[in-house]
Amino acid sequence: MSAVADKSVDRISRRQIDKFTERRDQLAEAALHTLSELGYARTSLREIAQNSEFSHGVLHYYFRDKVDLITHCVKFYKARCVTRYDDVVATAQTPEELEAGFGAAMTATLREEGTMHRLWYDLRVQSMFEESFRADVAEIDKSLENMIWRIVTRYAELQGSEPTVSSSVMYALFDGLFQQSLLAYLSGDEDAANTLALKVKTVLLRVIPA
Repeated sequence: MSAVADKSVDRISRRQIDKFTERRDQLAEAALHTLSELGYARTSLREIAQNSEFSHGVLHYYFRDKVDLITHCVKFYKARCVTRYDDVVATAQTPEELEAGFGAAMTATLREEGTMHRLWYDLRVQSMFEESFRADVAEIDKSLENMIWRIVTRYAELQGSEPTVSSSVMYALFDGLFQQSLLAYLSGDEDAANTLALKVKTVLLRVIPA
């Protein structure tokens, strides 16, 4: 086979892979609502098919099983979610702007996408029992830790200071705050989102002093 033919086959192969990945993303987006409402334990591929425009057979073609679908859904959502916070890092020019932007992003995420994050916490708990989830959960966790660290290091830069705790500790702090606020919000606490924004500012000021 000639070099030109090799390149042509390679382009076709890449195009097929891209189309397959794009289709998986479309299916994941369609499945997210059902998954976030019902959670891991109460959701099956058949249940998802019944609540979407896609057949059970189509879902089985693109995903090996429920584990494959759920992990792809959460990865897809979290990758999209991260961009909201990266925009805060890119646009903030003062510590006050970053405090406000980070707090607003956390508040908006809680109010608008709380059920999606509930699915993430469900998946993370399930990984303690099901080994098949662990590698993907660890990968997602690391991407979220890196996202938080980008915010924190930018804030420290704007403050002319240095963080007083490590990346993993910082992530644990903000993740814990968000999970606590999410539970309160889903339980009917209307002040949970505003309280979260205040707590975000408090933590930033404590761990990155001016």
